[in-house]
Amino acid sequence: MIEAKNIHKFYGDLEVLKGVDLTINKGEIVAIVGPSGAGKTTLLQILGTLDKPSITEKTKLLINNIDLPKLKDKTLSKFRNKHIGFIFQFHQLLPEFTALENVCIPAFIGNTSKKEAEKKAKELLEFLGLSDRINHKPNELSGGEQQRVAVARALINNPDVIFADEPSGNLDTASAKNLHELFFTLRDKFKQTFVIVTHNQELANMADRKLEMKDGEIIN
Repeated sequence: MIEAKNIHKFYGDLEVLKGVDLTINKGEIVAIVGPSGAGKTTLLQILGTLDKPSITEKTKLLINNIDLPKLKDKTLSKFRNKHIGFIFQFHQLLPEFTALENVCIPAFIGNTSKKEAEKKAKELLEFLGLSDRINHKPNELSGGEQQRVAVARALINNPDVIFADEPSGNLDTASAKNLHELFFTLRDKFKQTFVIVTHNQELANMADRKLEMKDGEIIN
């Protein structure tokens, strides 16, 4: 599903990623752990096509057998919108829009009709227990509710893989636990792959596989 080989990232003379290799299977939940500065978020952003690796002769990054570094920017953006979902530590909801409108945004970008996008968004929000909050704006929602709206937004285009960067890092213990359990419910229902960067050991230990990073490399 995801195949990455010899992934390097340089910022000037600083080598943040030092030739990372990994393979992730469809429907797998993988946690990436390690100390701050290990390169976890940089790797996640490259896997999710938000950033590009420093290309070497042996660099390879495939999702669904598509060679992503070879795609032009416009084609890559379309691929990202259709096949990839993102969940961040800070929900990144647009404050002027309702929960329903925030969830619909990726669908609108993908040229889904308003009627179809809103129907799917309502279904997701109902599944996530937010059917009575669809017309509320982010400042009218709790932290856990905001993050569930962000999860619905990540799911709206039925992506193949969801990348999550410290998704529960800004939540209280109960909300974090609910979010963690939700990922596994979603995987079972929608068959998506999850790649999660986290400092939360409980979540990491729940994952199908835990990868530990240190100094820009995967060490196990």
